[in-house]
Amino acid sequence: MRNFFAKYKFFGIVLFCLSTVIIFLMYRALTPEQRLPIYQPAMVNPELVDSTLHFTKKYHTIADFELLNQNGELVTQKDYEGKIYVADFFFTTCPSICPIMTKNMAQIQQHILEDDEVMLLSHSVTPKIDSVPQLKKYALEKGVVDAKWNLVTGDKKHIYELARKSYFAVTDVGNGDAYDMIHTENFILVDKERRIRGFYDGTNRQEIEKLVQDLAILKNSYSD
Repeated sequence: MRNFFAKYKFFGIVLFCLSTVIIFLMYRALTPEQRLPIYQPAMVNPELVDSTLHFTKKYHTIADFELLNQNGELVTQKDYEGKIYVADFFFTTCPSICPIMTKNMAQIQQHILEDDEVMLLSHSVTPKIDSVPQLKKYALEKGVVDAKWNLVTGDKKHIYELARKSYFAVTDVGNGDAYDMIHTENFILVDKERRIRGFYDGTNRQEIEKLVQDLAILKNSYSD
């Protein structure tokens, strides 16, 4: 009996290994690969989208930009080239949702601190108030790491158009000033091709956890 088992031991090991591989391949085939949507203007709440884009259904990307960060340095799309990033809109004197958003963005910063693929970008919707020194003061108070997270200010029209035509992150106030805006609580996940891959409530902890999970899915899509 012992000789019988010894004779077929090698065959049993091979059969076991083969079965394991087959089961793994079947599992992969039956488990759909997770992919994030690519958001187009027509998929977003029309109140957040410039009227010229309401019926755009494909090829939307974030426009080129030139803004100043908390250190007075020029920040453009080239600084985010080949990067995944999370964007939002805020202002430093906001007493309501901004402190919560900034706290949650700081937690995302901690999560990506050693990740060279991911950055953060926060746009001020009150650029006249949020000068470079004001942004620097805010950055120091909130623990902003310059290499990971840019707080940016600049021309109000330029920021407005980015918010309405690129990120879909603010509503139009309609109080007579063509470029006044009320920012949402949204964090926007942008991929390396400058496409929007997700919107998240920046004041909601569960949404932040979902963002971190989606960030991992997006990163994995580049390793396929």
